[in-house]
Order: sequence, then C-alpha cells, then structure tokens
Amino acid sequence: MTKKYQIAVVPGDGTGPEVVAEGIKALDAASARHGFELQYTPYAIGGEHYKKTGEILPDHVIETLSKADAIFLGAIGHPDVKPGILEKGILLKLRFTLDQYINLRPVKLYEGVSTPLKNKTAKDIDFVVVRENSEGLYAGAGGSLKRGTPDEVAIQDSINTRKGVERCIRYAFEYCRKRNKRKKLTLCGKTNVLTYAFDLWERAFNEVATEYPDIETDYAHVDAICMWMIKNPEWFDVIVTDNMFGDIITDLGAMIQGGMGIAAGGNINPGGVSMFEPIGGSAPRYTGKGVINPIAAILSGQLLLETIGEPDAAAAIESAVKKVLRDDIKDVAAGKMGYTTSELGDLIATYIKDGTGV
Repeated sequence: MTKKYQIAVVPGDGTGPEVVAEGIKALDAASARHGFELQYTPYAIGGEHYKKTGEILPDHVIETLSKADAIFLGAIGHPDVKPGILEKGILLKLRFTLDQYINLRPVKLYEGVSTPLKNKTAKDIDFVVVRENSEGLYAGAGGSLKRGTPDEVAIQDSINTRKGVERCIRYAFEYCRKRNKRKKLTLCGKTNVLTYAFDLWERAFNEVATEYPDIETDYAHVDAICMWMIKNPEWFDVIVTDNMFGDIITDLGAMIQGGMGIAAGGNINPGGVSMFEPIGGSAPRYTGKGVINPIAAILSGQLLLETIGEPDAAAAIESAVKKVLRDDIKDVAAGKMGYTTSELGDLIATYIKDGTGV
C-alpha cells in the first residue's frame, strides 16, 4: 500500500505562490520516483486574505494545520500591511502554538555558486545552525510606559526556561551525531554580558554534553561567531544558539552560501507538525515577473522530506539542485539565472525524475 502524507500548503504573499509551485513540482517528482504520495491542502492566509477579511490566522485554521504531516510555506509579508502584523500573527503564532521549538538552517555552499568570501569554496562552507525558536526576545514579554512622551520606557524581556533551552541543546547534539561530519557542536552566546540567560545556556550545554562523549564541543560569543563565519567558516559543523542570535547569524550564513535565493529553513517540532520555508521573504517587487529563484523553496522541500522520514527522496532533490547549480544556472540572483522561475523548476523536476544528479 502506497504511503501517503498530508501536506498543508500556505503559498502566502508576493512571490511565495510562485516558489511554492516549483517546490511542489520537485516534491511530486521525488515522491513519484520513491513510491509515496503527497496530498496537498492549500490555505489562503497572508496579506491579501487579511486585507479582504481582517482575519490573520483563525484558530480553526491552526487546528487543521496541526493535523498535517508537514506545512509548506511560501512567504509572509505584504507591502500594504504594517510590518509586524503578519509576521507576529502568522509566523510567530504558528511557531509558538505548534511548539516548533527548533529553527533549522543549513548553511551550505554548492559548487557553481559564488560566495563573497575570498578563497572559500564548497568544501569550506557546510554547517548547520540550530536556533531556539519559541522563547528568548521573541516570546513577546515586555511593555511600554508613557509612550510618545519624552519619558517613554520600552522593555523587551528575553525568556529562557530550562526546559526550552535544554530541549534545543539536546536536539542539536542529536542532529550533530546524525549529521556525522565533523561531530563538533558550538554554543553561540554572550556569557560576558548576558550573564543570567547565557549562564543557563552554558550550564545546560555542559551538562548535556556529558551524555555525548563522541561530540566535540566549544563556545564562542556571538560577535566572535560573526567574525569566524567570515574568516574561517570551515571551523563550524553545528552551531546552537538562542532565538535572537540565531535570527541574526543565519542571515549572515545565507549570504556566505550565495544569497537568499538558495537559503532554506525548517521550523521543527520533533514530536508534532513542522513547517518549512525559504528564508528570503515575499520579495513583492518581483511578484508575477517569473524571475525569482525557486531553489530555496525546493531545498525547503528537501528538508520537509528528510523530516517526515523520506531521506532518499530528499537526497534526490538535493542531487538535482546540485546539478543545476553546477551545470546550468548562470547566477542565483533574481533575473540573472538564465531561466524563468517555472523553467528552473521544470528542469530540477526533470533531473529528479530521471535520477540525474552528481
């Protein structure tokens, strides 16, 4: 009997629907080749829906999303909607409500892709950032007083619980072991200034490390991480960090791997439903032009398949993407690929179907 997975699809805003369509082509090609079925249910949530109805993310939609095997997201962000409304009301609400406490961000430079780092190649840039995704400064704790006056006070609290910190760290150790490359896990923090939050992180990290004697561990301040990601990215295998620092260093990681057009991410609940998305945003200025690079969305589909337990199909997607980046595409930037968005998606799907890879 053919195995079936229920995939909730949120195309979202801007170029989101365009890249999702190409991601689904790749997913369908991989599932057909490897003998399982993906059944898609679309959800029209995002900026246009909010403008028409005033609804952001109804509870009944969250309830149905929670029953899917995975969520495939295009992008959230609309130029006519004030920043923060959709991001908090959809992205953060989904992450928190569905307890997607891990943000997983591979930083991998593929052959044929240019990096701004001098003398660095694909063998030098291949690491993963495990970001805590449900606490920290993004938990929304805080408030303001006397807003709009000279005496205004604004407070934003970083919430770090032992449970939240430890489960993130433990996931990172397990992921590092499963990845089985350098088997080195780096804690990124700021223990010299954020002495309460990162005292907790450091103690939990060191205590959990005793259960993983096969994993080498080290620590670096977040500012040092930013320096070494530029100077010596080959030093890193897996990095684990809090919500805010993870948000910052993963954008830096996207740039050194070639740009947002190939940067994929996952919001993971290891015991529940996870959500996968390209991290580049909705890019509204490119909407409808057929020039946006869909590879980040396609690689998000690869992460989706890995997470639901279809590693061979996931590997087929990555192999096809590697071939395209090495042999076909001119540039990963929007409008410079040498292909339209749809043409590139078709080419990758063809390589998956044919088993053509590297």
